[in-house]
Amino acid sequence: MLELDSISRFRLYLNPIVSKYESASFIQDDPISIPHAFDDPIDQEVIGLFASMLAWGRRDVMLRKLEELCDRMSYKPASFVHSYKSDRDRRRLEGFVHRTFNEGDLDGILVSLKKLLNGGTVEQAFLAGVDPSDPVRSGIQSFSDRMLGGVPGQPARIRQHIARPSRGSACKRMNMYLRWMVRKGPVDMGIWDILDPSDLKLPLDVHSGTQARAIGLLARKSNDWKAVEDLTLNCLALDPVDPCKYDFALFGAGSAGETLSLDAEN
Repeated sequence: MLELDSISRFRLYLNPIVSKYESASFIQDDPISIPHAFDDPIDQEVIGLFASMLAWGRRDVMLRKLEELCDRMSYKPASFVHSYKSDRDRRRLEGFVHRTFNEGDLDGILVSLKKLLNGGTVEQAFLAGVDPSDPVRSGIQSFSDRMLGGVPGQPARIRQHIARPSRGSACKRMNMYLRWMVRKGPVDMGIWDILDPSDLKLPLDVHSGTQARAIGLLARKSNDWKAVEDLTLNCLALDPVDPCKYDFALFGAGSAGETLSLDAEN
């Protein structure tokens, strides 16, 4: 936990960096541009889930693959998921691959997601597993467990694409997805009401972890769930209402090749 006398210093340094990166211009080269391209919130939350799941590797390649996925779904992602039948629609997935994610993984996830949603929304499915005492951790854990266990015989390899806190994972992509869905702003979409922004956890990856450690916002060396909780606790000290806004400073600077340093503050 941050010392009281350091909180103001962190705010003065980080808040302008947040403002620099949390702008509409951030959207264009980020995977959040994919759900932003849809008008219906039901399509936004569904394609947003896939966009977060595939959000790794070179950004230009990733965005092309996500655009390809939208095309394969006939630009109706919610309808595609709800009506998906593997024996009928699997041919539409033929040849799809993004790094280690292939058409078999996509088919397995579509089958599982369709059953989990059962005609409802992703928001409703997530809410079903939320424990109010720890809503994000419990929600991610339950959602992931039900995705993995809902359809007997699902290929084991889809586990590599569905992270769970119980395995120690930082669940970066799922935390990022929740940030997109819950926060309102020039970048995030704020279309879900089931969580408060103060409940969110920081999406933690190599970029944000390196930056957080460089300025003393995170001490833990591993990018795991405990590190997520530690980083979020410190960001809550900086902003109890909206801790995840600091993701824009940490990830934004890191992905832009900048190195944060409190020694360099004005």
